[in-house]
Amino acid sequence: MEQRSGRGARPEAAGEEEEPEVKKRRLLCAEFASVASCDSSVAQCYLTENDWEMERALNSYFEPPVDESAVESRPQTVSELETCQEALVVQWLSTRLLTKSVDLTNEETTDSTSSKISPPENIQQEDDSMFSFITWNIDGLDLNNLPERARGVCSYLALYNPDVVFLQEVIPPYCSYLRKRASSYEIITGNGEGYFTAIMLKKSRVKLKSQEIIPFPGTKMMRNLLCVHVSVSGNELYLMTSHLESTRGHAKERINQLKAVLKKMQEAPESDTVIFAGDTNLRDQEVTKCGGLPNNILDVWEFLGKPEHCRYTWDTQMNSNLGIPNTCKLRFDRIFFRAAAEEGHIIPRSLDLLGLEKLDCGRFPSDHWGLLCNLDIIL
Repeated sequence: MEQRSGRGARPEAAGEEEEPEVKKRRLLCAEFASVASCDSSVAQCYLTENDWEMERALNSYFEPPVDESAVESRPQTVSELETCQEALVVQWLSTRLLTKSVDLTNEETTDSTSSKISPPENIQQEDDSMFSFITWNIDGLDLNNLPERARGVCSYLALYNPDVVFLQEVIPPYCSYLRKRASSYEIITGNGEGYFTAIMLKKSRVKLKSQEIIPFPGTKMMRNLLCVHVSVSGNELYLMTSHLESTRGHAKERINQLKAVLKKMQEAPESDTVIFAGDTNLRDQEVTKCGGLPNNILDVWEFLGKPEHCRYTWDTQMNSNLGIPNTCKLRFDRIFFRAAAEEGHIIPRSLDLLGLEKLDCGRFPSDHWGLLCNLDIIL
């Protein structure tokens, strides 16, 4: 990445180190929830009441109550937070998402967003010789314009009709919306509370055989590795997604999580094609520090010749959702691929960015671009 001289050098680094307030607060909520073993909405309530000072909020949470009734009144789950603003927001979002959304099972959506989307020439068609998937951090933790942004994401899913969808930063209302509207997909989640990852499998094409959640012991942000074993057109696939630890300050844990991902990819049966797709939050030097990828695991973007049009998946110069004044261009979202022992059955063919068009609300579907990957199946 090119450096700039003079005052304000390395704006990319400055943008990473000076995360916008909303991102800092999400991470504080995740850390509080991890320490206190409570729901993230409970965490937000205590942090809000204590001006987002972690020590004060934790002291408030763990402070011994004066009587037993105070113990019983301490909120533990979202259902007990009816008077808490966060619970009301989640309830409102759930209603909006479930009643005003795009039906993913309808190929001809009437949502105004779809008319603005310019599909690449290699848009996926229903074809046994092809396999496609989308990976996208949908930024469900950003509650601003969430119903509109969710409909935007779903317009892309309806348009491209992928066989598999890997999602990160999913929240319960978003997941409920997908389960209700995307009836043609089976949805497997990495958790059920707070925020989590999910894998959507097209029922007509992808047959689920098993699923597994691998915990990350050192995470402070509720991160894990979600894995599913499936079959597609006679091919065995092991599919994985994760949202690795965020921010520069958690690089050590992120590298440990990357090592766990690569180890799991290596352990998959040799007869399986293995695909990991997700928000890695990785910087290139961290992959190098990890020792690089194993010889039999490819970074799909690199394998396809490092196409410039889809180099950066987190680009604050082009994407204004976070309002970061500095320019940050990073390849956070990555796809790793391990071919089956009998090589040539499934081969990555193309990669494109999604979510580049602003919605009617004036924002993009997410602060991340999505990635659409097409692969050839050699019959």
